[in-house]
Amino acid sequence: MTTIEDIVLSNDRRGITALRPHLPPDFCDQAAKLILDNPGTAIIVTGFYILTAKAPETDGPPGAIVIGKALQGLGYKVVYVTDRYTAAVMSGSAGKGAEVVNFPITGVEESKAFAKQTLAKYKPSVLIAIERCGLTDEGKYRNMRGLEITDFNAKLDYMFDGSVPSVGIGDGGNEIGMGNLASVVESTPSLVKKACVIKVDRLVITSVSNWGGYGLAAAISLRKKKNLLLSVKEEQELLKRTVNLGAVDGMSAKPEYKADGFTMEENSALYQRLHDFLASKGVK
Repeated sequence: MTTIEDIVLSNDRRGITALRPHLPPDFCDQAAKLILDNPGTAIIVTGFYILTAKAPETDGPPGAIVIGKALQGLGYKVVYVTDRYTAAVMSGSAGKGAEVVNFPITGVEESKAFAKQTLAKYKPSVLIAIERCGLTDEGKYRNMRGLEITDFNAKLDYMFDGSVPSVGIGDGGNEIGMGNLASVVESTPSLVKKACVIKVDRLVITSVSNWGGYGLAAAISLRKKKNLLLSVKEEQELLKRTVNLGAVDGMSAKPEYKADGFTMEENSALYQRLHDFLASKGVK
């Protein structure tokens, strides 16, 4: 039988599936359970800087917003946290009234203080990171090619200090949450040589991080027996909006309606599979 995990790991071009034996088979469902066990306020962090384009990428914000809309449908307060490179994309995409925190790009101590202040202000019941570059054991940020992008990343990792239940979603090994499997990431040739070391309570792996976000929303829907996903058309409009607001495809570094090289049609086909999966389970 096909599972949500099977769907989000389909068309794996990067080899992230190598991590699957090291996770529970129902990792999306386990992440959904953790979130539903901690109702209240969800902080969702995203935003990945593309060095060659000097712009944020299209992978991350749509997935963050699909999760956010699902949780708002269940009564959660949702707060998005990113930095100045992705703040406009999030504010313009998440809808009127969405709360977006612009975490400053600054030094370690100042970042720790801002992280502490943010947690104290919003008192989140759960933290969710999706396609957010995370610190390596060198205290740096690196992209898939191993190039350093530290100067373009707010150190919002410091919110993930273990005090709040957390979920991480990633597709390459350098994202917040991949610290759970850092040694496995670094021993997998197709993934990054320097893994993120920031850990989370539940890790979701996926071929494209947006897909992992969609899968998580589908898993939440399955548990609540209510389809909380946006429509396929709404998901397409979301991807278009991120590009129109300045985001680029992470593979081409161009303002194209793509995510990690996958066309809008390919993204939509996978999104439809999640809708079909929920329908097959009687979830409407």
